[in-house]
Amino acid sequence: MAIPRKTTSVPNKSRRKPPTTPEGRENQLISLASDLAERRIREGTASAQEIVHFLKLGSSRERLEQQRLEHENKLTEAKIEALASQERIEELYTKALGAMSAYSGNAPAVQEDYEDG
Repeated sequence: MAIPRKTTSVPNKSRRKPPTTPEGRENQLISLASDLAERRIREGTASAQEIVHFLKLGSSRERLEQQRLEHENKLTEAKIEALASQERIEELYTKALGAMSAYSGNAPAVQEDYEDG
C-alpha cells in the first residue's frame, strides 16, 4: 500500500538564518523577487514589463553600461589613492625641508614657511 504524498502550494525551501544587516535583507528580498519573476516567466504569467526588464538585462548595451560603471569605479578609486599618495609626499617633503633647515642651523620658523606654501 502506497503512502499518499502531502501536496503544498508553497515549495518546501530550507530555512535560512535571518540577515543581520540591511544589505543582507535587501539581498534576500532581491533573491526572492528574482525567484518569483523566474517562476512567473516559466509559467507564462509574467507581465510585459517583467519580460522587458529581463530582456534589457541581457542586452549588449546593458553589458557595456555595466562595464563602463566598473571602469568609472576603478578610476575613482585610483584618483582617491593618488590624492592620498600626494598628501603623503607633501608631508615627507615638509619633514625633509624641516630637517635640512635644522641641519643648516636655521630657526624652525623657516619650516613653517614651507608648510604654508
